[in-house]
Amino acid sequence: MALIDDYVTDVLMRDLVGHDKRPVSFLVYLWLAAEQQRRSSAVQISYQELAESIGVSKSAAQAAVAWLAQRKLILVSKATVTATPKYKVLSPWKR
Repeated sequence: MALIDDYVTDVLMRDLVGHDKRPVSFLVYLWLAAEQQRRSSAVQISYQELAESIGVSKSAAQAAVAWLAQRKLILVSKATVTATPKYKVLSPWKR
């Protein structure tokens, strides 16, 4: 079982779901954090696979990723423009 920082459930969930009205962003963050912890490295996954893993539409997953990147909660990188994205989950509250 993945270990989740208390901040994620105590603060971030309320912020993303309640304040930002973006519950899918919270699900994406939570799933990516758990997967990154399992792999011990950044997660490379397509939007379609990410959406299927969480149970949402591809467009919802894309919008959630964009929001998390804008909020600086994840770092998204690609080797080329058409490459599958690689996601690194950030924990800015730990600095």
